[in-house]
Amino acid sequence: MSETAGYMRFFPYEQPYENQREAMDRIYNALVRDQDVLFEGACGTGKTLSSLVPALEVAREQDKTVVITTNVHQQMRQFVAEARAITREESLRAVVFKGKGSMCHIDVGYEECQTLRDNTRAVVDAERDREQLERRQRELLAESQEGSDGGSAADARSAVMDELESIEDRLEDLEEKNVCDYYRNNLTQDTDDFFAWLFDDVRTPDEIYEYAEQREFCGYELLKEGIEGVDLVVCNYHHLLDSTIREQFFRWLGRDPEDVIAVFDEAHNVEDAAREHATRTCSERTFDSALDELADSDDPRAEDATNVLSAFHRALVETYEDSFGFGERERIGEGWEDVPIANEDRRDELTLEFLQRYSGQGIDDDLEAAMALGQELDEEYEEAYREGETATRTECQTLQAAGFVSAWMDEGTKEGLYPVVSVTRDAGTDEIYGRAELYTCLPRQVTGRLFEEVSATILMSATLQPFDVTEDVLGLEDPITMAYGLEFPEEHRRTYAVETPPLFSSDRDDPDVQETVADALDDAIRMTAGNTLAFFPNYGEASRYAERLERRGSATVYLDEPGVAVEELRQEFVADDDGVLCTSLWGTLAEGVSFDGDDARTVLVVGVPYPHLDDRTEAVQEAYDAAFEGTDTGWRYAVEIPTVRKTRQALGRVLRSPEDIAVRALLDRRYSKDAKSDLGKYSVNGTFPHEEREELLDIEPSKLKFAMRNFYGDHGAYEGDPPAP
Repeated sequence: MSETAGYMRFFPYEQPYENQREAMDRIYNALVRDQDVLFEGACGTGKTLSSLVPALEVAREQDKTVVITTNVHQQMRQFVAEARAITREESLRAVVFKGKGSMCHIDVGYEECQTLRDNTRAVVDAERDREQLERRQRELLAESQEGSDGGSAADARSAVMDELESIEDRLEDLEEKNVCDYYRNNLTQDTDDFFAWLFDDVRTPDEIYEYAEQREFCGYELLKEGIEGVDLVVCNYHHLLDSTIREQFFRWLGRDPEDVIAVFDEAHNVEDAAREHATRTCSERTFDSALDELADSDDPRAEDATNVLSAFHRALVETYEDSFGFGERERIGEGWEDVPIANEDRRDELTLEFLQRYSGQGIDDDLEAAMALGQELDEEYEEAYREGETATRTECQTLQAAGFVSAWMDEGTKEGLYPVVSVTRDAGTDEIYGRAELYTCLPRQVTGRLFEEVSATILMSATLQPFDVTEDVLGLEDPITMAYGLEFPEEHRRTYAVETPPLFSSDRDDPDVQETVADALDDAIRMTAGNTLAFFPNYGEASRYAERLERRGSATVYLDEPGVAVEELRQEFVADDDGVLCTSLWGTLAEGVSFDGDDARTVLVVGVPYPHLDDRTEAVQEAYDAAFEGTDTGWRYAVEIPTVRKTRQALGRVLRSPEDIAVRALLDRRYSKDAKSDLGKYSVNGTFPHEEREELLDIEPSKLKFAMRNFYGDHGAYEGDPPAP
């Protein structure tokens, strides 16, 4: 299509970038043919509009809805800004949707909300019926008083009065039940002004919450009612990746799946997000509550249910207790720690312990009794809350526990599922307790079905290559693929592979290695005309080198620590002009956060930040090895490629506009071009896309300071004289 193509009406700015124009054309043609798209574009090069503009045009032509989704808060804000810009040029009905938990005015759970909604609607319907009957009885009273109908009006009024009495009795009962006043106002007051306001612009969830709160409406329920047939929805990953939520979500949209074009931003995260949504867990606390629940029941099925659930509960406790070596129990912290239970040639240790401990008529029969009883108990809890007998909606623990054990026994040996036991320490009681988990290794079991259902999908990210791996992992069939590198002037950047010693975990404590790395870091920081971002394999390494850099005093050191809110630290850092921010590559600053212009000039990635190679990671590797052919497929798919993607994401935190100048440096010999000759499979240079490998300049650590001094000096970036090498 030409520049005057129909989709350009949705482009809100004067001119697209050159690659943006080409990308929009290719994406439009793909969507018209209902094809999926894998779209890699360097950070700051307009991926959002490249995807959104043609998607909106195809949706307008074919009466579809575009759903754009992300798991990064900053990106959601960016989507809102882009959508608002589009609405200034072309009429567009767009909504931003978040989960009920973040928009509820009275802070209740999903089940409670559903009951309150049903109760409230029942009350309002009864009040409307009463109003209609009262109006009718007054009309009949007037007719009967005229005496011209031979008494028929009086007879009819008598029948109406009987109905009224029945309605009054019903309302008296309903008044004792729990209702939601916010939702009641939705049903009884004029909401036209709300929807006029909603579609007058693109409103954020916070704006909707505040507007609704002021008027005592339930903004979430109004949003659900108002999104049918809209052009664009911005939402979180779980609205599409969770199959149950997705079905409801599409129903609210008034769309069948084939009428939805789905756009995934930061799509390199879809793999982990899909695992998270598919994984099933059940805590020891749930089993405790279920057994207490059954002890209070006089139903004859409670004995069978107790029999099977108590056996699994005891097996769970015994499994993790048996795993503790000397002193290990005392070292358990407040985070979940895995206990390996999988076996290569037989069922896992928890299942074997469960089978040994169970005695009864049959596990399947007992579980069936537990499920049936749990279902009845859940319905009783629902009724009690509905009738106002309880202040909160009780969740049936028996139903949850029995459902999990059934899944564990039926699905535990299926391809791509990995059984795990984890333990943690209760911060309040200091007790150790555990949980069982069916971990999903193959995300395509979640995403493959989604891609089949919807009209088409665009997956966009700065780090999707290699495309064939993304296709395999997510279950895509013959997608259109496209990749665009940085369009910004090449002379504005340098990317170095600094040949410091490879930071294998076994070498990180070597004093000579630490000194060499610290020297290279110090040189880079001193030669940077502004702030420096430094990413490390983990928070421990970030802390180690932050201490060394503080002792050297070349710059103000900012240390990002786990469990500490980072936004205030980030703001202090960007307000500086000679600081270094040390953080983990696996932290929140490595992607989705921009450091524009003077916020940061240099970004350093220290080491190859492989994730902790635990049993889960090995299980994923084995699942990939089994599912896909090739040498070291599991290692490449599960470890090496995701790690290099993380590295590439970190490099993209700077250079966000054509005017930016920056140095990007990878400090570890494994990144260099010639590492293959002596490091073999430990070299990661070949995992980078070809264009990025071509930009990587190998450099000795001692020469880095001169190269950086020359680069920043040539661009006039220093205030005053350049620093001494």
